[in-house]
Amino acid sequence: MRILVLGLMGFLISVGTVGGLQVAQFRDLFNGKDLSGWVNVNTGAGTWHVQDGRLVCSGHPIGVMRSERQYENFILHIEWMHMEPGGNSGVFVWSSARPNPSSRLPDGVEVQMLELEWPRLNTRNGVVPPVAYVHGELFGVGGVKTTPDNPRGERSMSIENRCKGRGEWNVYDVVAVDGVIKLSVNGKFVNGISHSTQKKGYLCLESEGAEIHFRNIRILELPPGVTSPEQAAPLLP
Repeated sequence: MRILVLGLMGFLISVGTVGGLQVAQFRDLFNGKDLSGWVNVNTGAGTWHVQDGRLVCSGHPIGVMRSERQYENFILHIEWMHMEPGGNSGVFVWSSARPNPSSRLPDGVEVQMLELEWPRLNTRNGVVPPVAYVHGELFGVGGVKTTPDNPRGERSMSIENRCKGRGEWNVYDVVAVDGVIKLSVNGKFVNGISHSTQKKGYLCLESEGAEIHFRNIRILELPPGVTSPEQAAPLLP
């Protein structure tokens, strides 16, 4: 699976046309200059800004910013770096981008981004968290159900800790096809889910209490599948 996906990514990046036909290529979701292509759902005016080509999230208040468009089958490349110990964030895939009033977060499949200091902080407090909480958990939220590859309850945990700590860039490659997600962390596939009950929707970047930076957010759209209206998030105006 890893060799196939990486080969596909390299082929599509390097080839623009085949036999005179246009071939899909990666395109930027963040242009490094402004917030074009993104919609602030329920965060503050200063929650998101661009600095030195990076997308900077203050972490306050809790909430999300969504993509203008919905996506179904795709490969998402995103690089992120926490700036505070114990920082928490993530990207929601196949989301309706309609936050729950109590949690301020939407439905979808969350691809979790946690800073390495989190388990150390809790260990000092007498709580020893599982490796799943280091980074890279995948789980359905807001009523979206999934089947975990590596179960930790209803969540799927990474089988290897490849996350870097605060002040260092991490690379996620998210392959999402027909209700299946495979997650590569810093160059290796370590987690996945399948049978997502929602498999078309918006991408949402999460603000969850700590400063986090993003860069090189790119997407390669793949052909659509057979998705019923019940498996797709409603379109927003």
